[in-house]
Amino acid sequence: MNTPKINPYFVLVIGVISISTSAIFVKLTSAPSGITAFYRLLFTVLFMLPLFTYKYMSELKLISKKDWFFSIISGVFLAFHFILWFESLRFTSVASSTVLVTLQPLFAFIGSYLFFKEVFSGKALLSCVLAIGGSVMISWGDFYVSGTALYGDLLALIACVLVTVYFLFGQTVRKRISLITYTFVVYSISTMTLFIYALTKGELFFPYESRDWLYFILLAVFPTLLGHSLFNWSLKWLSTSTISMAILLEPVGAGILAYFLFQETISWTQAFGSIIIIAGIMFFLLDEKKVKKKMKIGLKKSG
Repeated sequence: MNTPKINPYFVLVIGVISISTSAIFVKLTSAPSGITAFYRLLFTVLFMLPLFTYKYMSELKLISKKDWFFSIISGVFLAFHFILWFESLRFTSVASSTVLVTLQPLFAFIGSYLFFKEVFSGKALLSCVLAIGGSVMISWGDFYVSGTALYGDLLALIACVLVTVYFLFGQTVRKRISLITYTFVVYSISTMTLFIYALTKGELFFPYESRDWLYFILLAVFPTLLGHSLFNWSLKWLSTSTISMAILLEPVGAGILAYFLFQETISWTQAFGSIIIIAGIMFFLLDEKKVKKKMKIGLKKSG
């Protein structure tokens, strides 16, 4: 595999900052969850269309039936991830929702082991537990013992499972086709899925206030084009588990924004949890780099 021109870990940082705005924009909209998700991805596809048509359309012929199948699965799971997560934000706080939806390592580790035979060291697993513990600490004071909040928490947790499946299937496809082609195909499939969902639910596609349209566009630009697309680019160079660990930083950024925009207070447990998350991610990424370095040295010696 060729060495990337841009450090993939730097790309992850930009991606995390971008997706941290997602919950904020969703919280600010007045449109139903399905409609918000639909326009988010529709605008994303429209923004990508000129570049895709000009330079990448010919790649569609090179996609195998297996990769089409995996891309369709990824697109459908991504669509329902957005629906459930956006809906969860209507019942629980930004902190609780983002924490639960970013607990992907719990599922990514299992999936990577079962489907891709990825092996993790004891230090990597320990750092994962540390980061997850920090995530729980962030939301400790924000979990409410009520039916409404628990319902929102459950939706966010299911959304977490769905987005992990999306990344797992995308990991195999992304290694064989370009970033633009992969994201355009998956986002298009998600858009069609969301369109059918909205029709089935009887949700109105218009009219909405001008500020809602602004938030739809901002959702397309920041958390999608500069967030998920950058994660998809990273899938070619980094494992699903590494990306999932980095996404655990999203509650930190979202929590800070929610504090200033919605006056959602940040307790000492949330602040301390943020530090634990960052420490856990650093330990995980450093340990994985060491493992990969040892593997490369071993391959050179055997060769």
